[in-house]
Amino acid sequence: MSSKRKNSDSQNNDTRVVYSEFGNQTNSAAFERAIQDLPPNQQDLRVQASSKGRKGKTVTVITGFQAKPETLADLLKKLKTQCGAGGTVKESSIEIQGEHKQKILELLKSLGYKAKISGG
Repeated sequence: MSSKRKNSDSQNNDTRVVYSEFGNQTNSAAFERAIQDLPPNQQDLRVQASSKGRKGKTVTVITGFQAKPETLADLLKKLKTQCGAGGTVKESSIEIQGEHKQKILELLKSLGYKAKISGG
């Protein structure tokens, strides 16, 4: 008798009702954090070379940005062109392939950013 009950219960569970606690999920703009787009002279950037977790390959990492992703993408393009290397934007930092600390520092200062070399 219990096996008949299980069969009838599984047939009734074909339709599920799922509830969303936070409302309409299609409005993704409401869930994004507001990012301040500060002018370059108000941002303190750190430039460092790192090879940790990259199988010995060195990349130059620039951190401390408080800018929108579009602004970072534009800056990335300029830096990649000047260094002749590849690169990417990860969260709020920029990574350029190779060790270009001094060149990037000079470029950032010429664009009006306050930047320093950090690390060894």
